[in-house]
Amino acid sequence: MTRLTGNALRVTVFLSENDTWHHRPLSTEIVHRAHAAGLSGASVFRGVEGFGASSVIHTSRLLSLSEDLPVAVVIVDTEERVREFLPVLDELVADRLVTLDECHVLRRADRSGEPGEPDTEGKKSL
Repeated sequence: MTRLTGNALRVTVFLSENDTWHHRPLSTEIVHRAHAAGLSGASVFRGVEGFGASSVIHTSRLLSLSEDLPVAVVIVDTEERVREFLPVLDELVADRLVTLDECHVLRRADRSGEPGEPDTEGKKSL
């Protein structure tokens, strides 16, 4: 994994929590493949309400409709590395919304335990 600062590319994949890949959550598969590809980072965010191509609103506010909530997988790395990863996403999410945005990384936490940086448990090291 490379230390990332400066210009970067953010890819966001919009899914539903019920999307799967070979009986595994699709969001988990994307994160694990991004990790295996050595990308700088990936996170999954679960939405509380949303709708997509079906125009059906899914929400966590009503118990009967709290299934199949929206999920977003966000990956940030250099433009080159993200673009190299896009064929993997094409294989996994052929019919889902995927967006690319230019972004600028101001700072990235280094988990190496350097002085003043958070360690793996989120505490400041001395």
